[in-house]
Amino acid sequence: MANGKRLNKAYGSFKKDNDIPVAEAVKILLDNKSSKFDETIELALNLSVDPRHADQMVRGVVALPNGTGKTVRVAVFAKGDKAEEAKKAGADIVGAEDLAEKIQGGMMDFDRVIATPDMMAVVGRLGKVLGPRGLMPNPKLGTVTPNVAEAVKNVKGGEIEFKVEKAGIVHAGIGKASFSHEALVQNATAFVDAVVRAKPSGAKGTYLKKVSLSSTTGPGVRVQISSLTQ
Repeated sequence: MANGKRLNKAYGSFKKDNDIPVAEAVKILLDNKSSKFDETIELALNLSVDPRHADQMVRGVVALPNGTGKTVRVAVFAKGDKAEEAKKAGADIVGAEDLAEKIQGGMMDFDRVIATPDMMAVVGRLGKVLGPRGLMPNPKLGTVTPNVAEAVKNVKGGEIEFKVEKAGIVHAGIGKASFSHEALVQNATAFVDAVVRAKPSGAKGTYLKKVSLSSTTGPGVRVQISSLTQ
């Protein structure tokens, strides 16, 4: 009940149907954040694409300047020196055929998967397990690479993947309510910039149709697109 009152109060502090500059939108979320836990701040973009068509797929990676505030567990498929490099860089799980067997057996204690190119024959057999969860390593996303140490550090440092969903929506957690106002504005701008740069050749009309910011238990705020794309 208290949550409902807090949400109603939050919605009363701004005009719901108006597009609000990003700096003001972030302030609204921070002014109405929960005191019980550190909420995730999420950004959602409505795009004029239909991902069922290959030339309208939107996918990529972006390194958020201030990280995500989330601890990311990384699994790395590598052998020998590359396995040692991955461990030193902070990988949580490192292995080869043994790791594949564990995953086939149901072990999924990780958020991202990185692999050296020579391990893709092994990783490829896990397509039915990793694919539906969006965890399959991909050279275009920098997760199939000989530079495993750099890839691990990037992921641990706040690099996130994004991919458009069926309805033409791309969304991601861009930080926590404990972040500073400036850090969240910077992360939001960096994420939108990355999605704009990933605009596919088949996108028609106005690419960015709508942008909204929300927190885990807080209001959803429509954001003025021009304030994010200057």
